Amino acid sequence: MYNLISLAAALFTSINPPALTPPATKTEPVKDVVHGVEIVDDFRWLEPLEKDSAEVAEWTTAQNDYTRATLEQLPCRAALAKAMEPWMTLGSIGAPRATDLGYYYSERSGTQNQGVVMFRSALDSPAKVILDVNTLDSKGLTSLDWWTPNERGNLMAFGLSQQGSEMSELHIYDLELGTWLADEIVGKVQLSGWMPDGKSFFYSGLRDVKDPYSRETRYHVVGTSPRFDRVLLQQTNPSEIPSAGPTSDGKWLIGSLSKGWQANDLWAVELDGWKKTGELRKIILAEGLDGRFEPIDTIGDTLYITTSFGTPKGSLVAIDLRNPARTNWKTIIPERRDMVLEGVSLAKGLFVATWSKDVCTRFERFEIDGTLIGDIALPGLGTASISTDHRRTEAFIGYTSYDAPRTIFALDLTAPTLTEWAKTVIPGDLSGYTVEQKRARSKDGTDVPMFIVRRKDMLLDGNNPALLYGYGGFNVSLTPAFNPTIVPWLDAGGVYVVANLRGGGEYGEDWHRAGMQANKQNVFDDFYACAEWLIANGYTSSTRLAIEGGSNGGLLTGVASTQRPDLFAAAIVAVPLLDMIRFQDFLIARYWVPEYGSSEDPAQFKTLAAYSPYHNVRKGTKYPALLVTAGENDSRVHPLHARKFVARVQAAAANDVAKDPIMLWVDRDAGHGQGKPLALRIRDEVDQWSFVMWQTGCCK
Repeated sequence: MYNLISLAAALFTSINPPALTPPATKTEPVKDVVHGVEIVDDFRWLEPLEKDSAEVAEWTTAQNDYTRATLEQLPCRAALAKAMEPWMTLGSIGAPRATDLGYYYSERSGTQNQGVVMFRSALDSPAKVILDVNTLDSKGLTSLDWWTPNERGNLMAFGLSQQGSEMSELHIYDLELGTWLADEIVGKVQLSGWMPDGKSFFYSGLRDVKDPYSRETRYHVVGTSPRFDRVLLQQTNPSEIPSAGPTSDGKWLIGSLSKGWQANDLWAVELDGWKKTGELRKIILAEGLDGRFEPIDTIGDTLYITTSFGTPKGSLVAIDLRNPARTNWKTIIPERRDMVLEGVSLAKGLFVATWSKDVCTRFERFEIDGTLIGDIALPGLGTASISTDHRRTEAFIGYTSYDAPRTIFALDLTAPTLTEWAKTVIPGDLSGYTVEQKRARSKDGTDVPMFIVRRKDMLLDGNNPALLYGYGGFNVSLTPAFNPTIVPWLDAGGVYVVANLRGGGEYGEDWHRAGMQANKQNVFDDFYACAEWLIANGYTSSTRLAIEGGSNGGLLTGVASTQRPDLFAAAIVAVPLLDMIRFQDFLIARYWVPEYGSSEDPAQFKTLAAYSPYHNVRKGTKYPALLVTAGENDSRVHPLHARKFVARVQAAAANDVAKDPIMLWVDRDAGHGQGKPLALRIRDEVDQWSFVMWQTGCCK
């Protein structure tokens, strides 16, 4: 496998490495006046994709060559690659999904580029390969985005995309025939749910693949042409996403209109009526309410949903679809002050509630009327997910933590003793590490938790290299999970820290809203508070502290680098949003306006302009060393953000390019990060960790 790592390095090293100085970038000023404020953009010419501009492609090649040459010559790179090898080639396995014919699950050996869908007629029966996308191309650039069998288990729908584009094409596999069927549906397709007959399903896809805001919900019968699929819903607002799927009994269609990550409308339709008339006679359940309403399933004519409306930490509610007025809703599991209701799963005759308490998972079982049955004991403080089936009491739990590789347990929910079904085998001993949860006091007095992973024998003398990771947005919770790539870092004396910032979902909807739109600065202040706490308590120093984030987390580290350049030695700014004045005009970014706001609104423009990293680069400032990454095929965040930001910082920074460079890496075979083959994942990890080790003083 070390040969594979060496190959990955060789494949992406320029034949003629340039001198280790960044390439020159021309300026072509473009002036805009936004709400009376003049904004000069010197690098607007870098906004086109490479396929649309030979000039952008040439500039990007020069930047990539500079980055590759800089990273490849680092003295610790070869040793790091060798140390990373056994940890980057761990296998993985997912929790089984039960069907009438048997169990489907995903599995990836350590050297495979993509996961493989497997099948067993019983849990201890021999495994059969159902779908191996590794056989579809030699470069490993075809990714399996999702897969879902029907309840009988004879058919499985799945989505494939190329080069990280996430433009899924739907296909169907027939278990009994052992072959793909002719059904093929294109347009960023996602299954909404099989009907009980196992021969038809609802799905969403783009009406026009060039228009990311043209999402539709359709109905497909297996064996028919998708050109005749019936359309039920069409997107009419770029910031609102319609969706709908059937209940498990096929009697009802439950639909939603998402308005960001904090609110949605909810409705129901009787499918018999729709099949006869073609009309969607909606029963409106929630409309224009400031909260989330997430359907679970129906039992008879009662719909069970989780909601944040009036209960920001979440509750489970029952709605009689024959008498759906909100005054008749019944609370089954009430909100709790000390835990967040992450979700509820329906099994035969009971519910399993997934709670988050201090960012760690807890499970509880309830009767259908809400009577508490008892909890499910987990191996420790970590993150767990549960897979249930409405027709069975059999379930599967996946568990992981920072010091616990993913393990799959089988159990019967009537007597929930965990039985290990599959476990990730690791090539080392984790007993020498410790995991701590600490809290920092943010600027406004809010306590912000963080997880710290380090060697037990570490001296807290302020001289340790540290990496601080964060996200802080979109109601996403950063819960404990095993990350094998941090092991060489920990062995080298590094500290790994994950901050649970506002904007995430760790403490419910109030925590999320405290970090969105006009409150976004709270996220950044939380991040700085964590960094300052680490320094004040002897874990590290500003000269040995690096930060990392991707996507919305890339915005976080981009802002941190421009607002507090004194606080950090280095930053990884991965697939980021950085031009927050124009972000909404590219790809699918109008979906994110409910989270960030938009510069088209005068008040929101002031908020965005105050922190937009691209617009807050200052001439003559010494910035942390930067490694900024993007994917040319990214369907979410346009690579223009990374290109323009690097060009501006390179032009303005007072950095010593030999010691703290500003670097760009645009991956031409990848998108937002999903579906990368093994060689590209290895290259990225070695790039990023060798950069961090170099900049924090442990690259020997």
